[in-house]
Amino acid sequence: AAPGMIEFAAELGFTFPSLYDVSQQVALAYRAACTPDLYVFDSERKLVYRGQLDGSRPGNDVPVDGRDLRAALDAALDGAAVPEPQLPSAGCNIKWKAGNEPAYFLA
Repeated sequence: AAPGMIEFAAELGFTFPSLYDVSQQVALAYRAACTPDLYVFDSERKLVYRGQLDGSRPGNDVPVDGRDLRAALDAALDGAAVPEPQLPSAGCNIKWKAGNEPAYFLA
């Protein structure tokens, strides 16, 4: 885990595993573009959602409530279709280590 991540997870009571992607190979494998880049997989490990947490953006006065991610999670847990459209995450771009920059980032 990243320095401080163990303490952060304990403070917030995380009950799920976390990953610090030192090599950036996980980000490359998932074609991640920004943080956070959110993915939801169904019970068959099929990607069913890749999108935003919610519609909040700096300065738009939309509350941070996680409604888009929550709807995707609820649908996946119910075995239902995930709501469309799936809008991309908004966040800081991944800071690629020199030589790790994927082609989709350089394009």
